[in-house]
Amino acid sequence: MSHDGYNQFCPVAKACEVLEPRWTLLLLCEMWSGSTRFNEIRRGVPGMSPTLMSKRLKEMEQRGLVTRFENAATGDITYRTTKMADELEQIVYALGNWAHRNVDKDVTLEHLDARLLMWNMRRKVDTTTLPRGRKSVIQFIFPELAAAERNYWLIARPGAPTDLCLIDPGHDVDLYITADLRALTSAWMGFSSLQGEISRDRITLIGDPDIAARIADWMVLSSYACPKPAVRAPSSVPAAVQIRH
Repeated sequence: MSHDGYNQFCPVAKACEVLEPRWTLLLLCEMWSGSTRFNEIRRGVPGMSPTLMSKRLKEMEQRGLVTRFENAATGDITYRTTKMADELEQIVYALGNWAHRNVDKDVTLEHLDARLLMWNMRRKVDTTTLPRGRKSVIQFIFPELAAAERNYWLIARPGAPTDLCLIDPGHDVDLYITADLRALTSAWMGFSSLQGEISRDRITLIGDPDIAARIADWMVLSSYACPKPAVRAPSSVPAAVQIRH
């Protein structure tokens, strides 16, 4: 435990001492989403240096949030959340819903990151709504970005996780999606409608008409796009006693 804590016996203070170190909650979110290897986790937190991430994972292991596994035969290392950490998942999700409802969307969309957007989008692709029996290749193009950050390829195969490529994989492309980064981020996060952005030509689709027509089916939006309503305390219980030490 850090020696720079709150020096209070309050359980909320103790929880903050465990969870407040920068990036801790984002690392947990990435692992809850299925990432287990160092480089996988890192792709979900692109603003974090490898050195800091290694340090933070060690601290999380010491605090009982993460378990590190090493395959003796291959040397591969994976990280998994513990039962204690998993108790936090719904709490953190509720925190995200709170932020989605209460933080101004212009503030949320102030710092955009195409790689992070595509990394999160690819794991929610519903391959069951794409043409069966073959892979589907969808190229996203962000014209306003520098050449090295402009193109992304989603490769969806039936019954398999969708791959994200940052370098042209050399496959025939079924659908080209050219988008304003802010417009696509806004639609995926539920701040605006996907069809609305398409009708305003902020997102354009060229290619397979069936895949294009079903974009709202296979491009599943963020879990926060339809946030759950705020949970309110029963009216018979004074708000002042809702948090107990």
